[in-house]
Amino acid sequence: MRLRDVVVYVFLAVVWGLSFLVLMKAVEAFGWIGAVTLRALLASATLVGVARLIGRRLDFSLGWRPLFVVGATTVAGQLIGLSYAAPLIGTAMSAILVATIPLFSMVLGALWGLEKITPARLAGLMLGLVGIALLVGFPAVPVTPAFLAGCLAALFGSFSAAFGSNYASRWLGRAGSWEVTIGAFFFGGLMTLPLLFAVPVPGVPHAVDLLYLLILACIMSALTYVLYFGLVASLGATRAISVEFAVTTVAVAIGALALGEPLSLVQVAGAVVIVAGCAIVLGLFPVHGRMKSRT
Repeated sequence: MRLRDVVVYVFLAVVWGLSFLVLMKAVEAFGWIGAVTLRALLASATLVGVARLIGRRLDFSLGWRPLFVVGATTVAGQLIGLSYAAPLIGTAMSAILVATIPLFSMVLGALWGLEKITPARLAGLMLGLVGIALLVGFPAVPVTPAFLAGCLAALFGSFSAAFGSNYASRWLGRAGSWEVTIGAFFFGGLMTLPLLFAVPVPGVPHAVDLLYLLILACIMSALTYVLYFGLVASLGATRAISVEFAVTTVAVAIGALALGEPLSLVQVAGAVVIVAGCAIVLGLFPVHGRMKSRT
């Protein structure tokens, strides 16, 4: 990685790790649909305003269709999954399940010809699936329908993120990160807007709630996704998305230490297994090189 990529990587890990705490506050005030819709539209509007303020020229000649797909997956799908899941299973569990994104990314990348499934990567995928089973099957809280729904929602969000990142890597590699981020959040917010009729904002938000929303939209969405899509263009989807490992570490620490969220020992073991599986998928373990040399 270049030094710039390393700095961006660390920044994303810290800010996105902290975003789970802010997300919980926003969902409490605006509802799980309202938090996604308002966050997305505010993020898009923020970047358009900043671009005009600094005189940055935006080029949307690539058309709306690819931005619509990324908005439907990376923004709408991922954020709906996380916003629905976090209040049900907690920030720590949500963050650990988010760490499965590289597993989905590898499978999708292989199907699209962007990645190769080596024996080591296949072993990593299987290991990750075992970790998910441990995480979901042996919780420190009762296994209720709400708990299972939250787990499924988090996994849906992870799959959506992986799909959107691979799609962006394949079809939007030459597009600017500002344009991709603006378009994705605009279409993501537009798609979720009608759902507010089914899941309205629960009440009148307070001033501090608006502050949480602005932080979530302007810093933890607009700024970070511009940097992230730039990282995808520089490193590729799967390597860039490995930042979720560090995100998980920060978010789990916040959930366990600041919020007192319980995790069983088996779940902790499951989290370690998931991270190990993803690391093998990404080629971060030496075993990858050894297995590859034998094929």
